Amino acid sequence: MKVSRKLFLALGVLAGGLWGSAVHAQASAYPTKPITVVVSYPAGGDTDAMARLFAEKLQVRLGQSVIVDNRPGAGGTVGNTYVGRAAPDGYTLLFTPNPFTTAPLVMKLAPAASYDVVHGFAPVIHSANQAVLLVANPASGIKSVADLVAQSKAGKALSYGTPGAGSPMHIAGEWLNRAAGIQVQHVPYRGVAPSVTDVVAGHIPLAYVTLGPVAQYIAQGKLVALAISDAKRSPLLPNVPTLAELGYKDIDAGAWNGFFAPRNTPAAVVNVLNAHLNEVLKMPDVIAKMGTFGAAPAGGLPSAMAKLNASDYERLGKVIKDLNIQAD
Repeated sequence: MKVSRKLFLALGVLAGGLWGSAVHAQASAYPTKPITVVVSYPAGGDTDAMARLFAEKLQVRLGQSVIVDNRPGAGGTVGNTYVGRAAPDGYTLLFTPNPFTTAPLVMKLAPAASYDVVHGFAPVIHSANQAVLLVANPASGIKSVADLVAQSKAGKALSYGTPGAGSPMHIAGEWLNRAAGIQVQHVPYRGVAPSVTDVVAGHIPLAYVTLGPVAQYIAQGKLVALAISDAKRSPLLPNVPTLAELGYKDIDAGAWNGFFAPRNTPAAVVNVLNAHLNEVLKMPDVIAKMGTFGAAPAGGLPSAMAKLNASDYERLGKVIKDLNIQAD
């Protein structure tokens, strides 16, 4: 039977309308079952703690269970890849810090653990910023970045700890090395906690960390806060200068975290999650709790998370290549 062009077009419009209606109906009913938030790092760290904080609040607002599922391994790429290949229905989400963006640039990933940083996910929200802080053990005699540079240039062997190769902390450390013309040896750890333990104990003189794990040690005088590697001072550390303020103007390697969904998750579903998370980020108790992790709430539209992610992928990608930063 011959179908006229007009009838063919009409059937196409009808099919498209039915599909659109189905997606709209799905989104308007969302969620109808438990949601899983994947964290690509072990339980107990800042990322895990914030994920559980947000999950608890989302659960109340959405009227459905929100479960945190820790899937650590390979610098976070195991969990990231898992979410990237999950069904795009809004029931599997990723909560991640920004090594999500840089890991594929510094690691040799097998195809089974690879993912597209910029196009492989649907950004949901930029949830928080965490300042990257350079700290020193007082016994090192380093009370300022100037002291650090002077000791290194005088030939003293120095080292700095980070949560791992390719992390924002590692990038900041190598960036300062180049900018100041010094050679401070990188010591990668498996997470922030062990690097903090060693710098407090004096096994290493320096570490690049987020504020939460070291705030008590700074207050007790067991660590000295030297500088922030972000472009701007942290509102949680208003008296600590940035490296840019100290003359290293190009250095900008801060930490952030955010929510992502699998690519092709309906925009209406993403928008539901975004709206609720924006409200969660305004809650006084959430803001206070985030402060204990050294985190300041961000928020905004999904497009803001997309822009930040893509910008860091390009900007830090150039730095990583220039400094030849690679995972061990």
